[in-house]
Amino acid sequence: MDKNKKIFIIENDANLLYSMQAKFRVENFEVIIDEGLDKIEIVEKIKIHRPDYIILDIILPKINGFQVLAEIKADPEILKILVFVFTNLSDDESRQKAMAMGADFYLIKTEFNLDEFVDKFQKIITNKAKIN
Repeated sequence: MDKNKKIFIIENDANLLYSMQAKFRVENFEVIIDEGLDKIEIVEKIKIHRPDYIILDIILPKINGFQVLAEIKADPEILKILVFVFTNLSDDESRQKAMAMGADFYLIKTEFNLDEFVDKFQKIITNKAKIN
């Protein structure tokens, strides 16, 4: 994996956030993190850092992840960044809503341990790169 690939992780569970940050750094990604407290701050960080990928939790403490997704996909500067929703919301309605709003992938936290998630993430981006 290219060292310059950037991931922006938006997750309010500090243990998971810092574990993901460490795991992706070991895999040679540049990692930007946010605990999901302010939608405007998140969008500004995305514009500043220009990540290649966004990992977005839907359940955040002060904002709704769907609102963040809507902001990302409504902004021409950042709408093409791949968004991986990684959430505990396993219902079909949430999945359909996220996909309809422009999420590229919808993964449920309870279906993966951290290593499995990182492996799945890397397989997806490798396959996507082969297609493009």
